[in-house]
Amino acid sequence: MKYFIIAGEASGDLHASNLMRELKRRDNGADFAFLGGDLMAKEGGRQIIHYRDMAFMGFINVLLNLKTIRRNMSECQKAICQFCPDVVILVDYPSFNLQVAKFVKRQLTIPVFYYISPKIWAWKTFRIKAIKRYIDAMFTILPFETDFYAHYHYPVTYVGNPTKESVTEFLPTKTKLSDFIANNALDDKPIVALLAGSRRQEIRGCLPKMMEVSRYFPDLQFVVAGAPGIEEDFYHQLLPNGQSKIVFGDTYNLVANSCAAIVNSGTATLETAMLKTPQVVVYQVFGGIITSLLKKMIIKTDYISLVNLIAEKEVVQELVAHKFTVRNMTNELSNILQNPAYCQKMLEAYDEIDHRLLPLKAAENAAAEIINRLS
Repeated sequence: MKYFIIAGEASGDLHASNLMRELKRRDNGADFAFLGGDLMAKEGGRQIIHYRDMAFMGFINVLLNLKTIRRNMSECQKAICQFCPDVVILVDYPSFNLQVAKFVKRQLTIPVFYYISPKIWAWKTFRIKAIKRYIDAMFTILPFETDFYAHYHYPVTYVGNPTKESVTEFLPTKTKLSDFIANNALDDKPIVALLAGSRRQEIRGCLPKMMEVSRYFPDLQFVVAGAPGIEEDFYHQLLPNGQSKIVFGDTYNLVANSCAAIVNSGTATLETAMLKTPQVVVYQVFGGIITSLLKKMIIKTDYISLVNLIAEKEVVQELVAHKFTVRNMTNELSNILQNPAYCQKMLEAYDEIDHRLLPLKAAENAAAEIINRLS
């Protein structure tokens, strides 16, 4: 069968590549065309657009790149028509993907499946209308999404969580701390991992402020997790004067060998929890306290991090908008490092989250569901 898959960012590239691998295991004739990244490219098929040319976030950034976004949409629609797939599979990235779904269902007779739901339970709940109208099947990765969609009379299939799966596979291969330090030419000091995101805009907004915290912890070394598709020079421009200690392509080992982490909200917060590293979550937005007040009207959940959402309680501190300050990060990091009881409580909550996610293989289950529905 022919599969057209769309992933618009680094995490989507990873999850889509795993799905492609599982589809190939079950379908010897699997043929792919896709919008995505290098990991998907390794699985074979025709790459239409790389996700680095699609990753625009924020109202202003979208406006500034509107011409590129329109061109990407046009190229995507043209490629779907030329490829004539048996199914279109969308991976998160809702602003773009729901427009694609609308095009496919109105112009073509091709089923549209969604793997990894948009976070409409947090904001833009109105998107449920488009999902019910244009998406033939939704395969979710967070257990609470089943009840959310049931409220809107839209059945979904929970296939497991790929983050838990990938961390579980990694743990037996974890590099020892001494070897990790030697392999990356790091200092012989405890490590604090800095995970600033996967897009240039969010890295630019978060990383310099994160690194300022290092001034208050001279006995620690702060090491940046380099994002896929972001060149090293970009980080050095943000962190002058030799501040940059960057590890590329080995984020799990970096986090697992760290005594703590400062993490930009996203999938990385859950990865950090699964790796059992204490963390503080941050999120940079424009508008400071005004945005924070608007957040209460726009965002439908009490929390923004996956860790707290899955736990349904505050496990990790969320420093959002005007709360994202050097002082607040410094205070929370000190609490993590100097208060054993506080840290232990966080780690015990991580274990609860691990249990809630269940030992299911997401990509394997999603691939089986997709092929079964197409048979």
